[in-house]
Amino acid sequence: MPRLADVRFRAATAFQRRVNPLLRRLPLQTVIETKGRVSGLPRQTPVGGRRVGDCFWLVSEFGERSQYVRNIKADPRVRVRIRGRWHTGTARLVPDDDPVARLRRLPRLNGLGVRAFGTDLLTVRVDLDG
Repeated sequence: MPRLADVRFRAATAFQRRVNPLLRRLPLQTVIETKGRVSGLPRQTPVGGRRVGDCFWLVSEFGERSQYVRNIKADPRVRVRIRGRWHTGTARLVPDDDPVARLRRLPRLNGLGVRAFGTDLLTVRVDLDG
């Protein structure tokens, strides 16, 4: 990984370690819950994204380096809290999707953060159960 990308990754993860525990407590913050690939424990990560029909779309700023993406690869069954309600579904990585174009259709504040810190964008789609 190029040096600048590594610095951005370390800065963003240090920031997220401090802020994410606070954000995931906010009732209207969108959160994805995965199962830890080693521990098997639930892991909640605040994310930005948008529900479109029976799908929830988001963009991971660090692609497959993101811990929640690594958890999804191990077990794609997830829960997503959208506007305070939990939904179950199956997450899928969509490497063929254009993540920059996808960000234009997602909430702007999140898109700015992902573009500012992101080094390896990856689209994730969650097919929500009924």
